[in-house]
Amino acid sequence: MTAVQGVVAPGFEAVGEAFAAAFEGLPEMGAALAVRVDGQTVVDVWGGTADSRDGRPWERDTPSVVFSCTKGLMSILAARLVADGTLDLDRPLAEIWPDFAAQGKDRVSVGDALAHRAGVSAPRVDVTRAQLLDVDAMASLVAAQEPLWEPGAGWAYHALTHGWLSGEIVRRVGGVTAQVAFAAMAEAVGGGAWLGMPAEIAASVAHLRVGPTLSALVERQAAERDPRAVDWLDRAMTLGGVLPATLVTDDDGFNADDVRAAVIPGAGAVATARAVAAMWSATVAETDGIRLLDDDTLDVVTRERTAGAPVFAAPAPWPRWAAGFQLDSAARRYLGPTSFGHDGAGGQVAFADRAARVGFAFVTNWMEADDPRATRIVDALRSVV
Repeated sequence: MTAVQGVVAPGFEAVGEAFAAAFEGLPEMGAALAVRVDGQTVVDVWGGTADSRDGRPWERDTPSVVFSCTKGLMSILAARLVADGTLDLDRPLAEIWPDFAAQGKDRVSVGDALAHRAGVSAPRVDVTRAQLLDVDAMASLVAAQEPLWEPGAGWAYHALTHGWLSGEIVRRVGGVTAQVAFAAMAEAVGGGAWLGMPAEIAASVAHLRVGPTLSALVERQAAERDPRAVDWLDRAMTLGGVLPATLVTDDDGFNADDVRAAVIPGAGAVATARAVAAMWSATVAETDGIRLLDDDTLDVVTRERTAGAPVFAAPAPWPRWAAGFQLDSAARRYLGPTSFGHDGAGGQVAFADRAARVGFAFVTNWMEADDPRATRIVDALRSVV
């Protein structure tokens, strides 16, 4: 059995046990879990292997790519602009970002853009690596694109493009780049998270592995793909082939240093579980002397904006979305109806809960598609809060 290190507060033993059970049958997995309640740490545990190539263990401060959990953290930044009165979710995005008005997108609201309703879930052109690594180039590409459907009339998951939308909202309204705003938020609650990996931490970042259920899913999707039709869901993930469908290979995708060092606000944050949990905790409770969002703002930014079937067919159950936040649903179970957060590719899960005053983050480098690990940990937490 994988040795688990760290601390579990009395009363939360079931949560620690569920974390330890997540390693069963996965001897090369590494992971960390952090939970705060009322701002106080109740679970801070880690274990396993950070890099199976050399056996490097997962340590207390091992950071990892958190994939689409990044979207939730970017949505906190947008919500902070709502809180200070500088961002109106019902305002047309083009009033903030004039270039986005191109190709009939002039009436897309900020709220629609954050709720996956902007019509630019995937690029019509194949993205180059140079573009992927250049946040300004990607923002320009998204702004210029003809929408894939009538904006606001439906939704599709903006797997990567969401980040260039939220990033421009933060930059143009907040007056600083998404990278700078993200760094300030992380540092306010203790650090340990970056949007754009600094060179000095590269050697400590966990190496990502693709597990069998994710490999099988991608292979099945490729076999079922109609070569005569554009697979917009695949393009949303790969951007036309610049990224693999699994998002990583052994030495490329989000395992490549240049990709992890780039500012990719839809999927590219590198963080410890402790840092992610602290940021979520600070949205609902004072955490290390900081409260990131007030209750009145939470009422606005966590209101459901998107639900039901997407534009491009995908099997139910479907997620629910607020202003960038993923809400509790059959597709992603959190603690309950007052939870809001975002999961990430391969098994990452991070969220807050208003009623329980919880901040939660589970981070792993072993990526699966059919994945009960975090769900079982959340179930255990629900039983004790």
